[in-house]
Amino acid sequence: MKIIVDAFGGDNAPVEILKGCADAEKEFGVEIALSGDTEKIKEVAQKENIDISRMELIHADDVFQMETQPTELLKGGRNTSMAVGLQALADGKGDAFVSAGSTGALLVGATFIVKRIKGVKRPVIGGVMPTAEGPFILVDTGANVECTVPMLCQFAHLGDVYMKNIMGMKNPRVALANIGTEKTKGTKLQVEAYEALSKLEGINFIGNIEVRDIAFGKADVVVADGFTGNVILKMYEGVAKMISNEVKGLFTKNLLTGLSYLGVKSGVDAFKEKMNYKKYGGAPIIGVRKTVIKAHGSSDAYAIKNAIKQAITCVEGKVAEEIRDALSEEQNETVTE
Repeated sequence: MKIIVDAFGGDNAPVEILKGCADAEKEFGVEIALSGDTEKIKEVAQKENIDISRMELIHADDVFQMETQPTELLKGGRNTSMAVGLQALADGKGDAFVSAGSTGALLVGATFIVKRIKGVKRPVIGGVMPTAEGPFILVDTGANVECTVPMLCQFAHLGDVYMKNIMGMKNPRVALANIGTEKTKGTKLQVEAYEALSKLEGINFIGNIEVRDIAFGKADVVVADGFTGNVILKMYEGVAKMISNEVKGLFTKNLLTGLSYLGVKSGVDAFKEKMNYKKYGGAPIIGVRKTVIKAHGSSDAYAIKNAIKQAITCVEGKVAEEIRDALSEEQNETVTE
C-alpha cells in the first residue's frame, strides 16, 4: 500500500510532515510518496536527519497558499504539491492522499480531481472526535454550509458506513444535531430532516441530540449542515484545549500541587490521551472514489503519523467500495443540488 502525502501542506511543513512520514513508514511498514519540491524535501531531510531514502518523491514546483481561493487549485494551482499529489492518486499511483493544507482546496481537489462516487452529490468532511465513551464522527464539519434534507440523509449513510467499517461498530447510533431533543425543534430544515431520517432503512436513527450531550458519547454519528458542524467542531476543540490548560495550571501553581500531581499522574495522562484529537489523525473526505484525509493545519509529526494510519485503515476498510454499495439507486435519486 502506498500513501501519498503533501509535503508542503500545513503550518509546520515540511519538517513535521517529513518526521511524521518517517515515523509512519517505520511503525506501519507502509510505502510513502511525498509530493512537493524535490530539492527542498531532500535539503530539509538532510538538515533534520530524517530518513526519506525509501520514499518516492513526486515533484511539484509550487505550494497552495492558505489565503488563496480554493477553486484556484483547478486553475493556476495545478502544479502545487496538493494538486500534484491528488492527481497522482487519481492516476492510480497511490492508494490514499494526506494533506494538512487548505481545507477548501483539498475538498475541491478531492471532488473534481479524484472525483465523487457515483450518486454522491456532496462529499462530506467527517470529523472523528473523542467522547467519554469513545469516538464519534461529525458529518459535515464545514464542506457544505447550506444543505437540503436529502443531503443530510445521505450524510447519515456516509457516517454510518464509516463507523461500521473503520471503527468496527455494528449498529452506530445516528443523531441529528439540534437545539432540543423534541422532533419539532429547530428550523424547517431540522424538522423535516428529523422526519426523513426516522424513515431511512438500515440507519439506527435515535433522534435529535443537543450539543451538550455529544461529549458524553450519546451518539456515534452526528449529522449536521456544514455551518453547524463547523461551529460544533471549533467549540469542541477549544473547550478541550481550555480544560487541558486548566488542569495543567492546577498542578503547576506551586511545589505542593506539583507533588500532589505525582499521585494522580497516570489518571491525568490517561484523560489527556482519551481527549487527544490528534490520535485520530485527521478528517476523512467521505464520498470520493479514493481515500483523502484532511490533517489539521497545525499538525505535528504525531498527528501526521496518525493521519497516515487513518488513511491505511480507510483503504483496508474499503470505505469507498462500501459507500457505493450502501447508497441505493432510490437514495441517490433523492439527493438534489
